Amino acid sequence: MKKTYVGDIKPADTINDVFVLSEKILAQKKDGNNYLNLVLSDKTGTIKGVVWDNADRVSLSVAVNDVVQIHGVANEYKGELQLVVKKMAVCSPEAIDPRDFVPVTERNIENMLDRLIKLSAELRDPNLRTLLEAFWNDTDFVQKFKSAPAAKKMHHAYIGGLLEHTLSMAVLAEKIAGHYSGVNIDLLLAGVVLHDIGKIREFEYKFFIDYSDEGRLLNHIIIGLQMLEEKLKGLEDFPYEKAVLLKHMIVSHHGARDFGSPEPPKTLEAMLLNYIDEIDSKISGVRDFMATEDPEAIWTSYHKILERYFYKGKKK
Repeated sequence: MKKTYVGDIKPADTINDVFVLSEKILAQKKDGNNYLNLVLSDKTGTIKGVVWDNADRVSLSVAVNDVVQIHGVANEYKGELQLVVKKMAVCSPEAIDPRDFVPVTERNIENMLDRLIKLSAELRDPNLRTLLEAFWNDTDFVQKFKSAPAAKKMHHAYIGGLLEHTLSMAVLAEKIAGHYSGVNIDLLLAGVVLHDIGKIREFEYKFFIDYSDEGRLLNHIIIGLQMLEEKLKGLEDFPYEKAVLLKHMIVSHHGARDFGSPEPPKTLEAMLLNYIDEIDSKISGVRDFMATEDPEAIWTSYHKILERYFYKGKKK
């Protein structure tokens, strides 16, 4: 049973516990001998590690994404916490509890799902309502949709993250769509529910969050189109134009070709979907980033992806 988590480690702690090996890189010391840089992780975060002795042999004995037993000591190096690893060996997955390694949403998963299903059932468009019912009646889809993360790192990167992100977007969509004339609210809400469904197959998330082979080869946009097409085939007389508009929303929800969308948004609903997605993912990601920072600091450290520091304000 795991007892020591990354978030609890302090300098001078002796560590004898299991972690996911997220990264390993062989490097060379000044004397010409190799050493091994590591990144170790669990549900509370990541910590750097280093193996000074027998680095080549240790490196060959483990692989990235293995769950490994670590024996070592924590210290500070250049102001950053790290583990000096003395021993490292692969653990049997059967003896590991996945909940120790992948974080889980703090919200109630069943309550979130019930609320999203209720929103789907309230659509006035019978075709869209029937389509979403086909997904909610698919037990395998629902189980995976409840569990999947929404991303590997940037936002909602935890079990239940996809459901949390989708529900949050649906609530935002209801608030925003009524402000503008000419918006088909039912189409927008259906697009919100369906835009990221491909992520249930894009990610693997048993002991760590990473891309599946299918996810790397196709990505969630293509997978989502396939899933939508499969459900549409089971529905009689679903309007062709409405199907195309839904597919366009999936295809364009990243907003631009440079960000992975084959086409940019070309309808009001697709534009709103893109911006709502952007709002929810960015605000959630930055909020989580702030939560990991020094609570006494006025500014965060540098956010590499968004290329800026964030102001947290002075403590009152």
